[in-house]
Amino acid sequence: MNFRIGTAIVLGGLFGAGPLWSHHSSVLFDLSKTFMLTGTLTKVDWRNPHVVISMATMADRHKTEVWELESGAPSWFKGRNLGRNDFEQAVGQIVTIEGVRAKDGSPYGYLFEIKFADGRRWELR
Repeated sequence: MNFRIGTAIVLGGLFGAGPLWSHHSSVLFDLSKTFMLTGTLTKVDWRNPHVVISMATMADRHKTEVWELESGAPSWFKGRNLGRNDFEQAVGQIVTIEGVRAKDGSPYGYLFEIKFADGRRWELR
């Protein structure tokens, strides 16, 4: 009986991990092409399961568009000596990002790289 329970737990963990990973794959994002975007960093949401930044860009001369870009978990950043403060200091400043956008065409994407106005650049892949 204990073997069956153990097997069920292991298999459940293996099959349950698929959906967790799939939202980072080609299911949600168009991984075939990256894009660049420049705008003002407006918000940093530093929480699990993903750090999410918001930035305001000019979609055209008369309209501001707000983008949200997710990245790794806070623990991923901690392992690279990057913290919430590194991002929060840049709120209100111009940033340039590289990432992939959501397949549905919404202003949502996954962040691969961010470059700050002071020249700092972080590769986040």
